[in-house]
Amino acid sequence: MGASALVVRRRPAGPPGAAVVVLHGGREHGREASRGWHPAALRMRPVLRAAMAATDRQDVLFGEVRYRYRGWNATADPVLDTERALDELRRTVGEVPVILVGHSMGARAALRAAADPAVSGVLALAPWCPPGEPVDHLGGTRIVVLHGDRDRVTDAGESADYVRRARQVAAQAGLVLVRRGDHAMLRRGSDWHRAAASIVARLLRPGPVLEGLAGEACAADGPLPW
Repeated sequence: MGASALVVRRRPAGPPGAAVVVLHGGREHGREASRGWHPAALRMRPVLRAAMAATDRQDVLFGEVRYRYRGWNATADPVLDTERALDELRRTVGEVPVILVGHSMGARAALRAAADPAVSGVLALAPWCPPGEPVDHLGGTRIVVLHGDRDRVTDAGESADYVRRARQVAAQAGLVLVRRGDHAMLRRGSDWHRAAASIVARLLRPGPVLEGLAGEACAADGPLPW
C-alpha cells in the first residue's frame, strides 16, 4: 500500500464533523518523489494555518494530501493520491463533508477530485485549468477560484473559462482576481492568506458562499477584482 496519502495536521477532540484538506502544487512532468520540504509544499503551510484560525468550529479535521510524485504526469497522479487520501479519511472518520484547498497543480487535482461525493466545496488558488478540463462532475459543488492578475505560470483567463463552464453544469462557482497577485502567492501574500481563510470559513458553513466576496456579486460573469 505504501505511505499514507493523508497527513493529518489537526484532529478535533471529538468526532469530526467536517474536514479541510490542502493540496500543494507541482510540475507538469516529474516522477521524482514529492517531499514535504519542497517549496511547493511549504507554500501551503501558511494557507493551512490561516484556514485553521479562520473557523470557530471545533469539529474540523485539517490535513494535507501526500503525493507520491512531484508531477502530474500522463496518469494524473495527484488526483489518484487525492482519491486515496479521501478513502483513508472515510475509513478513519466516516462520511464527513470535505473542503479541498489546492494551489496550481494541486488546484487542478482538487477540482478533479470533486467527483467524490464527500467533497462539498473547492477553493482553487491560481489553478492550472487547461482548455477542455472536465466539469461535468461538478454539479452541486461550491467552487471559488482565486487567481492573481500578474500570474505568469497559469492563466487567469483559463480559470474564468473554467468557472463559466462549471456554472453550466449547476456548480456554484465564482472567480476573484487578486490585484498584483503572482502565481507563488508571495506578492500580497497576506491578502492571499486572508482571502483563502475567509473563503474556507464560508465553505464550512452550509448555503451560498459567493455573495459578498470581494464586495461584489461573484455570480457575475467573468473575473472579479479582489
